[in-house]
Amino acid sequence: MENQFTHISSSGNPQMVDVSAKAVTARVAKAEATVFLGKEIMSQMTGDELITKKGPVFQTAIIAGVMAAKRTHELIPFCHPLGLEDVQVAIEAKGERAIIRALAKVTGKTGVEMEALTAASVAALTIYDMCKALSHDMVIEHIQLTEKTGGKSDFHRS
Repeated sequence: MENQFTHISSSGNPQMVDVSAKAVTARVAKAEATVFLGKEIMSQMTGDELITKKGPVFQTAIIAGVMAAKRTHELIPFCHPLGLEDVQVAIEAKGERAIIRALAKVTGKTGVEMEALTAASVAALTIYDMCKALSHDMVIEHIQLTEKTGGKSDFHRS
């Protein structure tokens, strides 16, 4: 019987997927996370930024998201280290929520979905960390891939 798992060798050991035979293509992934903050935390908004005693929350979360994307291969087993060409994180307040959008780009043999998802996830966790002294009613409601292009197949969430 042929091995069904890409990350397990024929001898049953964990392994990284061999991408050496894959074509180099431009690859882009977008991810989104939503954090419910509530009225108490949102009352700390000053213009487009959420300010707490720890400092500017969204600006800090943007930096954390970009830094995390660059280290995805250190966090997720068997992710290939990528020479990311661009990572962008944007955060907007919408009602009682923070909407985080992350984009990752690379020209390579493997995609950047995990890098975009990691950026959005760590940005959401950073918002939580910086606001937890104000309220524990926050909820990271969802994290999802919204778009992927390049490679074998494209994906666009409607």
